[in-house]
Amino acid sequence: MSKDKNYFGIDISKDVFDVTNSEGHYYQFENTLKGFKKFLKLLDNRSHCVMEATGYYHYQLAYFLRDKVINVSVENPLSVKRFIQMKLSKIKTDKSDSKLICEYAQQVDLKLWEGHSRHQIECLQITRLLSVYIKQSTMLKNKVHGEEVLGNPSLFVVRSLKRSLKSTQKEMAILEERLLKLVKQTHQDLLTRLETIPGIGRKTAIMLIVLTDGFNRFTSASELCSYSGLTPLIRQSGSSLNARARISKMGNKKLRNLLFMCSFNACKYNKACRELYERIVAKGKSKKLALIAVCNKLLKQAFAIAKSGLIYDETYRSTLVKN
Repeated sequence: MSKDKNYFGIDISKDVFDVTNSEGHYYQFENTLKGFKKFLKLLDNRSHCVMEATGYYHYQLAYFLRDKVINVSVENPLSVKRFIQMKLSKIKTDKSDSKLICEYAQQVDLKLWEGHSRHQIECLQITRLLSVYIKQSTMLKNKVHGEEVLGNPSLFVVRSLKRSLKSTQKEMAILEERLLKLVKQTHQDLLTRLETIPGIGRKTAIMLIVLTDGFNRFTSASELCSYSGLTPLIRQSGSSLNARARISKMGNKKLRNLLFMCSFNACKYNKACRELYERIVAKGKSKKLALIAVCNKLLKQAFAIAKSGLIYDETYRSTLVKN
């Protein structure tokens, strides 16, 4: 927080966005380029705009303000929600939310939002579309199997499903080829080095690079583990509450699931991961807990490889990869 700043709390929805500034002035604009330009007239180098990361509606405004060199912060909606709940407000409107977001901005340390490059945006869009096609492909495969095991399946239906499946798989191949090309343009060396880690294949290495923006947004392995939701959540209070520790899951679900799938191969072929897994299981801990620890180990190895510029060496010992 800075007393020299004029904070603008923004509550944004599909069609409009509501704004309240530090001086208590309220405005409403259309969530369009025309509305953005009108809003821009209120801003100067003292302005700091704050909004929640809700859905996709905030992106266009955030990128517009960033490109105009206006300070922007996109906050975790859970943090803002908890702040609003503490206010015990009985009014819930877009106007009141923008006012409370402005108050929130004046009481916390804000981190400037950097956004992504156009290159990174396309990579993320491809990964999201791939996720959709993967689900469709699985659904179609299951449907084909279900129809074929019927006593008298309709050949017309089965052929239609197989055509759809073939089309979906073709689109997936095109997207994967495009994604590989984009990643190689900026992270060819990193991609090659990540593939030297036993348990991490090409597709996983590509996704790690895309989901972490080439590991550029993280300064420590623990910060990256927290981002992926793999850090433990401790719940203890006096003598009445002593719950078993679990991973927080308050992070990137896609990255977490990706690492969990890799952990099985890592337990076989990655010496450090295998030793960690066997050590935890030998203590009587569950295999799932051991696999989660392997996920953390893999992520730390990937971070060390990315930051050191080295390839994987199972005999190498570094504080970067120390568990």
